[in-house]
Amino acid sequence: MTWFVAKIVYQIICGQGIHAPQYDEQLRLISATTRQEALTKAAAIGQQEQYSFLNQKRELVEWRFINVSELNTLDDLKDGMELYSRVEEPENEANYVALLQMKASQLQAQKVFELNL
Repeated sequence: MTWFVAKIVYQIICGQGIHAPQYDEQLRLISATTRQEALTKAAAIGQQEQYSFLNQKRELVEWRFINVSELNTLDDLKDGMELYSRVEEPENEANYVALLQMKASQLQAQKVFELNL
């Protein structure tokens, strides 16, 4: 078996869809014998994991499967290897960096909390 990383993309639609376009890009680890099998498995996951629910405003929120947009083979798993890279071009750089710092702080706080258990 070979390991693959598949990018599965969903469109997020809230209510009538009158909002900024939103897409959820998920990286999934897939074990398969061939590239075609990995692609088929990833697409099946995408289809199976579409879902919808009503939000607090009683609007329908949907995760609609778009497609598998990338499939990469992981030949050798190594500590620290790069699995994915994406270049961001935020509209507000200060807000983007602040959000990253806040997420990093939350991870560190969680680590400290878990050590104290």
